[in-house]
Amino acid sequence: MDKLKKALSGDDVDEEQGIMHQVIDASSLSWSTRIKGFIICFILGFGFSILGSALLALPKGLILFGIFYSLGNITALASTMFLMGPWNQCQKMFAPTRILATIAMLGFLILTLLAAFLWKKTGLTIVFCIFQFLSMTWYSLSYIPYARDAVIKFFQSCVS
Repeated sequence: MDKLKKALSGDDVDEEQGIMHQVIDASSLSWSTRIKGFIICFILGFGFSILGSALLALPKGLILFGIFYSLGNITALASTMFLMGPWNQCQKMFAPTRILATIAMLGFLILTLLAAFLWKKTGLTIVFCIFQFLSMTWYSLSYIPYARDAVIKFFQSCVS
């Protein structure tokens, strides 16, 4: 369990302890607080996504779905920051292996909100929401070793 804590918090790397590292360590959350924050944010994110789905029956329900689905994804991203810490999470998000997935995910998230709030285009909101889901899935698969390769091989076998 200690190895998991160290890996998720980014403490598994031996590096010289500078003053900044000591300040960050002194102000960091305890492991139990991180777990509680993760669970709360994850449940809230899931709740926002379910709420968006429930609002589909309303007249402007598709736009509300896009808004709440995006809010759910933002909250889900925030939940993982509790486990790794915001700085470590950002470093991993913009690592060379997942930079394109991160840019696509954040781009479609912003486009979904723009289509809903500014442009007020229901169809475009849903299209961007679908792309947001696909890019979030691709981004999430980047954390599982060889998962992207397996997905690519699966779709290649379906085509041939």
